[in-house]
This record gives sequence, C-alpha cells and structure tokens, in this order.
Amino acid sequence: MATITTQDGTEIFYKDWGPKDAQALFFHHGWPLSADDWDSQMMFFLAKGYRVIAHDRRGHGRSSQTAEGHDMDTYAADAAAVVEALGLTGAIHIGHSTGGGEVTRYVATYGVKHQVAKAVLISAIPPTFMQSERNPDGVPKAVVDGIRDGTAFHRSQFYQDITMPFYGFNREGAVVSDGIRQNWWRQGMMGAAIAQWECVRVLSETEFFDDLAVIDVPVLVMHGEDDQICPFTTTGARSVKLLKQGKLISYPGLPHGMPTTHADIINRDLLAFIKG
Repeated sequence: MATITTQDGTEIFYKDWGPKDAQALFFHHGWPLSADDWDSQMMFFLAKGYRVIAHDRRGHGRSSQTAEGHDMDTYAADAAAVVEALGLTGAIHIGHSTGGGEVTRYVATYGVKHQVAKAVLISAIPPTFMQSERNPDGVPKAVVDGIRDGTAFHRSQFYQDITMPFYGFNREGAVVSDGIRQNWWRQGMMGAAIAQWECVRVLSETEFFDDLAVIDVPVLVMHGEDDQICPFTTTGARSVKLLKQGKLISYPGLPHGMPTTHADIINRDLLAFIKG
C-alpha cells in the first residue's frame, strides 16, 4: 500500500492514479469513511485524463488507527504532508462533509504555499455544524452526542442505521440501494472506533468562519437542499457568503451522500467548474 509517515509517526494511506503531469484533483472524504467513498468521482475523472488522489484520514480506512491528533489542524497537516510527498502544486481540492472542513482548513493554511488552484465543498460542515451561540439553528448537541454514543457503543448497527438519512433512503419513494449501504458500513468499520468517535467532536465543534474569509481561490459550494446530516441553510448556504470567490450550486431534493447517489449530476458540475 502507498503511505506517507507524518511527523508524529502516523501512516497515512493514499491512492494516486493517472498521469503524473496531468491536472491533479485531491479528494478529502467524510466521516467515518475512507478514500473509497470517492470511487465514482476518481474513476470518472481518471477517464477524463486527470490525476486523481485521495487519502484515508488518520484513524480511518487503511491509515494508522491512532488515538492521537484528532483536530482539524492536524487533519489539514496530514493532507499537506501527502501533497508535499507527492510534490503537488496547483492541485484542486475537493471535500465532502467533514472532508469539506478539512479542505477549508487546508486551503486557508497551506493554499498559498502549495499554489492551490481551486477548491470544492460538497455537503460540507463549514462554517460550523453544531448549535452554539454563534450558530443558534445548528445541529443540537443532543443529536451530536447521539452520534458519538452510537459510534462508541453500537457502531456496527448504528453505521447501518445512519445510511438511511445519509443517502435520503428514508424519504417516501426512495429507491434503496443495499450495495451503497453495505459499502458505507464496510468503510466505517475499517477505521478505529476511537478515531471516529473523536472525529465527531472535531466535525461538530470546529468553526471555519475565519478560514473561509481568507481563501482567495475560486470555491464551488455544492449542497443538497434535502441534506439531513449537514442542513443546507446552516452550512452551505452560509459558507458561500463568507468566501471571496464563492459559487453555490444547490440541489433540490438531493441528500447528503449525493456524490454517490447522484454521481452523474455531481461529476458533470464538478467537471464544468474544474474546466471553467
């Protein structure tokens, strides 16, 4: 397996497919998944001639099952370590859900150094996820605590159950894909429970207001209006207003996991932004 080792000894797994001299697309996955969640996008863009890269966040997938370093600064630093190990400049960074937070912190911190060309936030957690004084209509802490408890004590069943709202399969008339649900569960169970439990704290408590405000590159915000995990009105709809060069595409009726359930639509719009 291809891995890099960070300064604290954590091994980060990554995939790197396609011509090394092509435009690089770097994908950042959501909680509690892995680089495999981007297969539909990576195969699509590989066929278009792009270089496609994705890593497993520390504690997730095939990376080290460490209990340490679970904060957004370290997540961004791990991504930066992969970028530097591969000698990337001018890449486009694309993040889903928690990965969108990771992209936001990474571009705000390392974007100039690494000459990031563009960024994309899909169903992403910024500017902040959990209900707080600054975010009064965010996700209630009781809901977040339920996610943490499910991860810690009932992970296998909880991970099966959460796929229903994640993909909008609980909506009337939805066509449920057992394969998609099983693949989500498979990815989640690959990682360390302690890392995924800590990641819930990170994704729910981290604020990105300042990060969004300093990003200078074009950023596409893509968000489903029926997102039951990261409600559109408190995340994507707000993030785009804080960006200097933000563009919003909202999708009526689409769920949190729309890169998988509606890959044809998402890939089409991603391609247009990347080529634009």
